[in-house]
Amino acid sequence: MDIKEMKWTREPSEYVLNEDRIEIKTEPHTDLWQRTYYHFRNDNAPVLQFETDERFFSFVVKTDFADSHHRFDQCGIVMYLDSDNWLKASVEFENEAFQHLGSVVTNHGYSDWATTAIPSDVKSMWYRLSRREDDYCIECSYDGMSFSQMRVCHMWEGAGKIRFGIYACSPEDSSFTAVFTDLKITECTWAAHDGQQPD
Repeated sequence: MDIKEMKWTREPSEYVLNEDRIEIKTEPHTDLWQRTYYHFRNDNAPVLQFETDERFFSFVVKTDFADSHHRFDQCGIVMYLDSDNWLKASVEFENEAFQHLGSVVTNHGYSDWATTAIPSDVKSMWYRLSRREDDYCIECSYDGMSFSQMRVCHMWEGAGKIRFGIYACSPEDSSFTAVFTDLKITECTWAAHDGQQPD
């Protein structure tokens, strides 16, 4: 894969783009969220993505967020199609005790948020996004070898050509440098379901 093929949606003011390392300095009050529960809409986070019509693949990246320090600072993987249709997974800083490892799926302008609390001293996380046509699996890993499922989801507008990659943002009055390494695209590691129905 060639990082030079990635394209920005909302290019940030400060970033570093190397063959094996990407750094994004977030800007205050940037986020991705649509409507649900909080009622506000925020669609201004920088997103850097590949484009593909390949229906079966997996995308892996390591994120380093040692610099995050303010509530909701976050960075991770994203599949951003348009403002109303996207998914993301990240670790969001909360406080000195814990942070949120979670994911958001937005279909037709409404977001959800699924999270679990992890210790605040975790400063890196691997993600793997797998596609099987218009269904997707998000996984995470602490070591880049053993991945755990975060969620399986359907994207209503995710059946054709898509874009996927990385993002970073600071929803409140904050800024930090997010680091992305070890990006790779592989054959789909998410096995097809065998069709077995529950007993």
